[in-house]
Amino acid sequence: MNSKGEISQFLEKHFLHFNAASLVDAAKGYEAQLERGSKMLVSLAGAMSTAELGKIFSDMIRSEKVHIISCTGANLEEDIMNLVAHSHYKRVPHYRDLTPQDEWDLLERGLNRVTDTCIPEEEAFRRLQKHIHNIWKQADENGERLFPHEFMYRLLLSGVLEEHYEIDIRDSWMFAAAQANLPMVVPGWEDSTMGNIFASYVIKGELKASTMKSGIEYMTFLADWYKNNSENGIGFFQIGGGIAGDFPICVVPMLYQDLEEVGTPFWSYFCQISDSTTSYGSYSGAVPNEKITWGKLDIGTPKFIIESDATIVAPLVFAYLLNM
Repeated sequence: MNSKGEISQFLEKHFLHFNAASLVDAAKGYEAQLERGSKMLVSLAGAMSTAELGKIFSDMIRSEKVHIISCTGANLEEDIMNLVAHSHYKRVPHYRDLTPQDEWDLLERGLNRVTDTCIPEEEAFRRLQKHIHNIWKQADENGERLFPHEFMYRLLLSGVLEEHYEIDIRDSWMFAAAQANLPMVVPGWEDSTMGNIFASYVIKGELKASTMKSGIEYMTFLADWYKNNSENGIGFFQIGGGIAGDFPICVVPMLYQDLEEVGTPFWSYFCQISDSTTSYGSYSGAVPNEKITWGKLDIGTPKFIIESDATIVAPLVFAYLLNM
């Protein structure tokens, strides 16, 4: 008897060719990794939090099907922004037709557009800023140094945002990660809104830059985590491209080549969801085999690439893994 739910059975019946088949193959490969005791890194690029991936990604975290996350600073903060300001978001389904004047009008209304969704500056950015600044300041005064995600975990677990919740807390993947104290790396955090805000306080002399742990420290943390968790292999499930994927995958060649720890195992599984076409020098569009030449993947590493929209594909893969 098939223990899978209706969505999974639908995928197995109808997703039989091309990118559809790659989706099912990748999901089954991910499942096989978990069954053999491997751990899994999931990387989030783009605006997956604003796309409300948390509705299902939080279940993946609670089900212990994700063991470490690499995400952009935008994804780190935008899940929490959606938590506290959801009713103030504005959808613009006709975004392709907007003129420069239309875009300027959105700016003047405090609406920052991400494709078809506008994030409300006052209710999202500023509401978060007030509370996170208090936590940064306290750590700064106490001589504490934390990673960007650790500050966000502290913010969520403190309860100070509860009065602002506008969605079911179970739909926040960041809250699920904070509850699990899930390991995380956030490369390039400085280019996020909260990163910019932190930098502004440093420029004004209100906070010390050293209060925020750096990207180099994220890499050294990841190196230790990888070595301590790779006994049965560690898989790599990449949503989108860019720094969220490139930063963590490089830990293997760093350990193997730069530290000369030649026993370091390669990533034991690799899947990328991307709509970036293979072209000239594009990392996001590079096929998995290219990563063999960089010492990231082995010849026999199960490799999958799903060339499609991650907002469509990722929830379906996760649904399969959750037996929906």
